[in-house]
Amino acid sequence: MKRTFFITCVLFNCFALTTSGQTDSLRQKIKQILSPAKADIGVAIYGFENEDSLSFNGNTHFPMQSVFKFHIALAVLNKTDKEELSLDQKIFIKKSDLVTRTWSPLQKKYPDGNVSLPLREIISYMVSQSDNNACDILLRLLGGTLEVDKYFHDIAINDVSIQASEEEMHKEWNIQFKNWTTPLSGIHLLRRFYDREILSEKTFNFLWGLMSETSTGKSRIKGELPAGALVADKTGTSDTNESGVTAAVNDIGIVTMPNGKHFAICVFVSNSREDNNTNEKIIADIARAAWDYFTLK
Repeated sequence: MKRTFFITCVLFNCFALTTSGQTDSLRQKIKQILSPAKADIGVAIYGFENEDSLSFNGNTHFPMQSVFKFHIALAVLNKTDKEELSLDQKIFIKKSDLVTRTWSPLQKKYPDGNVSLPLREIISYMVSQSDNNACDILLRLLGGTLEVDKYFHDIAINDVSIQASEEEMHKEWNIQFKNWTTPLSGIHLLRRFYDREILSEKTFNFLWGLMSETSTGKSRIKGELPAGALVADKTGTSDTNESGVTAAVNDIGIVTMPNGKHFAICVFVSNSREDNNTNEKIIADIARAAWDYFTLK
């Protein structure tokens, strides 16, 4: 089934719009990547230094899956900046906190629970390894999903909804769609994160380091970039249902160029009937097109 992709270039907050021929060529390159895909795809890209920006389906709601762990990390670190929590404080993890049938390096290391770990270690499990149990432990520490959702709306990050935990998303297919954002909202959040508008320098550096060590999704934003390219990102991935539909293969992050410049990129691949390799290659090809464009800027 052929999909139609609506292409939008936007002036979003302080984003500047560039109408050069080079920008047009990037737009056309991404359109070519998207056109054969049997999926709904959202893209937003923003160059920090030259403020070039473009989006495809930029205001469409896409399920985040584990991308929302970036949001949860920001909410936790906001509390450490306010000295309501400490990165060094110990969090006691009961065996009942560790769901077994889920992705959890934490549970594999401590299968019996009953262990106290510093908050910084639990955040590391959640961000760098996308650990689902670590995610839900932190959600409970924050008071639940509604408190996280409220935090983002309080700081004017709109077009985001955080309503379900990892455990809840695993119970029923449609629940994952309660956690959604838009490509443009994702870019807005990345920009404010990078500009140190949300976190202190200390907690920014901590989270930036964890995102730079992300072990998941190596064939996504990083997939077609030169070896050693610095990418600080957070991935998200759903299961594939009995009809062969994958709800989410996502990656959002910030890429550092050899010339010292940076660009933020959000790609959400949703309701896909492609295989996983194809879904990941879509993201990789878009990231490479952006890399080539910003290399010339």
